[in-house]
Amino acid sequence: MTAPLPNLTKNQSLVFETLAEAGAPLSAYTILDQLREHGFRAPLQVYRALDKLLERGLIHRLESLNAFVACQHKHSHGHQGATVFVICGTCGDVNELHDQVINDQIMRRAVEQKFQVESAMVELRGRCSGCAD
Repeated sequence: MTAPLPNLTKNQSLVFETLAEAGAPLSAYTILDQLREHGFRAPLQVYRALDKLLERGLIHRLESLNAFVACQHKHSHGHQGATVFVICGTCGDVNELHDQVINDQIMRRAVEQKFQVESAMVELRGRCSGCAD
């Protein structure tokens, strides 16, 4: 494990580093299994850490997979911009994309509908270039 991030508890740091090093989305129970040797005994320990990491914008929850990934980009986590994930259904590869044009279009449409956006995440499922061949 790498050095802990500032202002994170030990459990939050362990969960974050597990996700950062995984290279793939992980479920809360997979994280729990990987952290048992570090004193994790109950799912609640993992969920509390995940909630705080989500709150700080250090990780993302992929709704369609019911799994979590470490944030791949340095951006303002207080923003209300859209995050787009491309998810390969064959190998499980996940990439996080940020596109200002897409973000602007989504936010403009929300304003037109008099809708206040709290979060915006789009998940695209398909096959990556390595699996499409």
